[in-house]
Amino acid sequence: MLYNENMYYLYILECADKTLYTGITTDLARRMAEHGGKKLGAKYTSARRPVKLVYCQKFKNRSAASKAEARIKKLTKQEKLEMIKFFGSSGALCRPVCTGRSFMPV
Repeated sequence: MLYNENMYYLYILECADKTLYTGITTDLARRMAEHGGKKLGAKYTSARRPVKLVYCQKFKNRSAASKAEARIKKLTKQEKLEMIKFFGSSGALCRPVCTGRSFMPV
């Protein structure tokens, strides 16, 4: 998977204890490595390793990615799992670019 440094990526990780962690980054490969073991990973995930990437979506700018992150963080765990299942059925781990419009099923 190629990563574009001008893009923002919203991602959801599944932790070893089956909890979900949502974040945004400009470099998904670097951020995954940080969550996986470096000191720079989030405090939340450092105690819940290993983590697995279960959802990713590209955004053209930080504003759109941050707004989507805020919407996802307001969802219940069940709603997040349904979203992951719904979009995961395409087989593509990282969804195409979103310009800020709603991307979650209503």
